[in-house]
Amino acid sequence: MAAHVIFSDPKLDTVALDTLKNGIGGSRLILPAKVASSVLEVGEADPAFGEAEIAFGQPLLESIYASERLRWIQVSSAGFTRYDTPEFREYARKRGLVVTNSSSVYAEACAEHVLAFMLAQSRKLPESLAKRIPNGEPEWMQLRDSCRPLRGQNVLILGFGGIAKQLLEMLAPFRMNIVAMRRHPRGDEGVKVVTSAGLECALAEADHVINILPDNGESAGFFDRKRFQQMKPGAVFYNIGRGTTVNQEELFSALKSGALAAAWLDVTTPEPLPQNHALWTLENCHITPHTAGGHRSESLTLVKHFLSNYERYSQGRELEDRVI
Repeated sequence: MAAHVIFSDPKLDTVALDTLKNGIGGSRLILPAKVASSVLEVGEADPAFGEAEIAFGQPLLESIYASERLRWIQVSSAGFTRYDTPEFREYARKRGLVVTNSSSVYAEACAEHVLAFMLAQSRKLPESLAKRIPNGEPEWMQLRDSCRPLRGQNVLILGFGGIAKQLLEMLAPFRMNIVAMRRHPRGDEGVKVVTSAGLECALAEADHVINILPDNGESAGFFDRKRFQQMKPGAVFYNIGRGTTVNQEELFSALKSGALAAAWLDVTTPEPLPQNHALWTLENCHITPHTAGGHRSESLTLVKHFLSNYERYSQGRELEDRVI
């Protein structure tokens, strides 16, 4: 395997860092003086970055533009918002710069998180966990009667990538009616696919609307008053993508009025939401603090994914999770 110069700025534990060092063989590893506090955070500029052919982490755009040697970036997160612009894509095309992300690392955990949300909603877990009522009481009977099995319900997934594919497998035993929205259907999705032209009808039929849209210029505020009004009365909304894709004031209104039965959010804008934010006041809005992708030994999984791609890169093979 040929030697390369690799710049890595994610915060890694000792096991993950040792695995990275051992996995790159005779290649040179450059670590910044100050690593990012998480795989999502942008690090600081480092003068040694200009020596790197490969960057693993969240490199600064200005560092990328100033580099003459960089050939491949592996982003240490599933999201790659700062690089997903027409300007950067054109720059990468001209430079022959390859960009991959780490969606494979987080897809399964995120899909499990969505499934947990859906099951909690189906079984009315927040309400049940808050109750202290005896068997047979009217309130007890009402709570039992409010539970609705997932089987046969309609699901709409917006954003068909790694998370959606994992979620489809997990939902298969429930025999739900699943539709996915994709800008450019490929025909291999395994479920019915609609484009933006068919979105209004799909929203009107869905019992569960799962938002996995990335953060980019086209998705900002995608779920606004119009789209919440197009949704089926009593539908449940889930956001596992990015908080910027949702107009949270309009989401609050839809939840407060009862037009939506509930919302389950792992992402918001900002993160975390201020303690006085209106969404915290709603009993039918449930928020987790952007933990959906988290799992034990996360940094080690992240490094192993990079090393798998590094082997492919060294062999001149197609890289996994290529986004640019």
